[in-house]
Amino acid sequence: MIMVTGGAGFIGSNLHAALAQRGTETVVVDWLGEQGKWRNLEKHPPTCLLQPDGLEAFLDTQPPLDLVFHVGAVADTTATNGDQVWETNVGLSTRLWQWCTTNRVRFVYASSSATYGDGAQGFDDDGSLGHLERLRPLIFYGWTKHVFDMQVAKTLAAGAGCPPQWAGVKFFNIYGPNEYHKGRMISVVKSMYDDVAAGRPPRIFRSATGLWQDGAQARDLVWVGDVVSVMLWLLDTPGVNGLFNIGSGRARSFTDAAHAICDAAGVPPSVEYVDLAAAAEHQYQSFTQARIERLRAAGFEGQFTPLEVGARRYIQQYLNAPDPYV
Repeated sequence: MIMVTGGAGFIGSNLHAALAQRGTETVVVDWLGEQGKWRNLEKHPPTCLLQPDGLEAFLDTQPPLDLVFHVGAVADTTATNGDQVWETNVGLSTRLWQWCTTNRVRFVYASSSATYGDGAQGFDDDGSLGHLERLRPLIFYGWTKHVFDMQVAKTLAAGAGCPPQWAGVKFFNIYGPNEYHKGRMISVVKSMYDDVAAGRPPRIFRSATGLWQDGAQARDLVWVGDVVSVMLWLLDTPGVNGLFNIGSGRARSFTDAAHAICDAAGVPPSVEYVDLAAAAEHQYQSFTQARIERLRAAGFEGQFTPLEVGARRYIQQYLNAPDPYV
């Protein structure tokens, strides 16, 4: 039996769908809320669905779990309730690590590319304490993810106990089906497509600094199915431990993304530039690009979907389909 925290969310529900297709028994931990998240689970109901406030009582029963995928988090980069973000992203992660260590259950947790801040220190997924100490996240969400990465590194450096398998996965900029409940936190691919569907050019933020031309800002945009492939590989490869980037390894400009979306939607390429909110100027990542050498060295051989292929798949097979859910 596999537990997926955040299993009704974007990444978690895609992972859960893949587990369900394998016939795996699952425990999904999530709030369904009022934004239609239940539809993310409609085609593959979990064996057990828990609200997060019932998780610890459930764990006290010592369920026969094989692995915990801890994907759940407060991922809103503009969240203002610092205590709630800390409790979910650090406190819960710490308790699950400890529970998995005590009960000899494998543990894979979600970190984030937001831990890299402005990228001045590069995007190397070196999990050593010395390297992590040099990173400076720009936003509170990224800092909480970084804090837990640091806690793991300190635990390992001290020779303290750890789960029989552990892996932290630093997600880069993921897009794909089942993200529809995320509001302003949807991917840039979905946001640009919404512009096109409304008859507008895709909107791109003007560069907030002189370092980038408008539209040249670039992100490592990752098809969600590729993320799931890495997660399943970790499930199938219990001897792999460590901190790993999950990205394509190739940054693509926002102009590239806009043109790919226009092409997939069958409209002429065009772009409209808009101003970035002043409050976000010093918190905005203008460039992300995963280094994936460690993932390759650990044995992952899967290929990552090119942006043009992923955008076309997303738009034509999901966003333009009567049922856009996985």
